[in-house]
Amino acid sequence: MSLKIVGTGKGIPARSVTNQELSDFLDTSDEWIVSRTGIKSRNICSHETLSDLSAAAARQALEKSHLLANEIDLIICSTIEGDFRTPSLACCLSHDLGTMCPAFDVNAGCTGFIYALEVASSFLAAKKANNILIVCAEMMSTHMDWTDRNTCVLFGDGAAACVVTNGNALKYLDLSVTANPAVLNIPSGTGNNPFVSKPRENGFVNMRGQDVFKFAVGAVETGLKQALHALNVSTEQIDLFLLHQANKRIVDSIRTKLQQPEEKFPINIERYGNLSSASIPLLLFELLEENKIKSGDTLFMSAFGAGLTTGNCVMVWE
Repeated sequence: MSLKIVGTGKGIPARSVTNQELSDFLDTSDEWIVSRTGIKSRNICSHETLSDLSAAAARQALEKSHLLANEIDLIICSTIEGDFRTPSLACCLSHDLGTMCPAFDVNAGCTGFIYALEVASSFLAAKKANNILIVCAEMMSTHMDWTDRNTCVLFGDGAAACVVTNGNALKYLDLSVTANPAVLNIPSGTGNNPFVSKPRENGFVNMRGQDVFKFAVGAVETGLKQALHALNVSTEQIDLFLLHQANKRIVDSIRTKLQQPEEKFPINIERYGNLSSASIPLLLFELLEENKIKSGDTLFMSAFGAGLTTGNCVMVWE
């Protein structure tokens, strides 16, 4: 595999919404939310667009990569839905950055970052690109039923970006789907089509929380076991586990099963909530900013999302 990450960035809305603010109009409390999810606040777009967040993250990643926008050969955006159904968020970002390279979106739910890495790796291996910009951006607030305390307290808005190029950091990557759309979905509507027998309005996030919890724990365990076997390494040789930030209880359950120390499982869900595909790259950005990742560190990244999709990869940081 031919890939390394040379720069990262983030784009976060200005408005932070605490659990206390949610309890002002929901039958919930800070204690209820924290005890079940680990989330204390999340950022919600009040005036920003998803393109705004994406551009902010992209520009920071480019700056840290010491690259200009016109040196990017491909833009991949991971998102459930951009500012428009079409054009893609990647095309909107291309407009903001002033690039003319190919640009497209991928939608793998919360697993989108790992899927985007696989696409980028393929383009690099085929020598169809040298510098690739990946931006994961989600405005989950637009997909929430803000009267449903079981879902709306979980998610936030945000974007994270990375620039990837040729390198030897990526040692393993595996993608899979356990098809079961009913467990986690966002229904789409039929518009005002007069020929539809049963019209549907656009829906909100539907999630079977316990099913997602069980699937997530099992998917990460299985994915790690397969990765360790493929690379002939042990769990102890993984320096950091960067898991999708869906729920602190999921992370804690996985860590307990693996019998690994807490410091190897960094989290930021308490400040951001579940950012879908932006979750892992945002965590990666913050760890790099805090100098908690050094050259030679072995990172295991694992995500799970609607589909149900899974993605696991191992990098030795360059």
